[in-house]
Amino acid sequence: MRPGLIIASVAAVLAIAFGVFMVDIDQTEEASMPDVDISVEGGNLPEFEAETGDIEVGTTTIETTVPTIDIVSPEEDNRTASND
Repeated sequence: MRPGLIIASVAAVLAIAFGVFMVDIDQTEEASMPDVDISVEGGNLPEFEAETGDIEVGTTTIETTVPTIDIVSPEEDNRTASND
């Protein structure tokens, strides 16, 4: 197998595991269907409480030295290509 495919598979599994374990949802009330006869009473939707994990995000300033490149074209250098 290619290393890129393996790394992508591992990253996908980690992302799915992260999503599963970072959210905790508990049902706090059961659902019920509306009573239907001559008059209709409203139903009841279930209630849920959800707890999510905390993620702290920050920034860091990093200074790097970027090399400069001088490119001299043959016209500027007065050179010509030889086709020998």
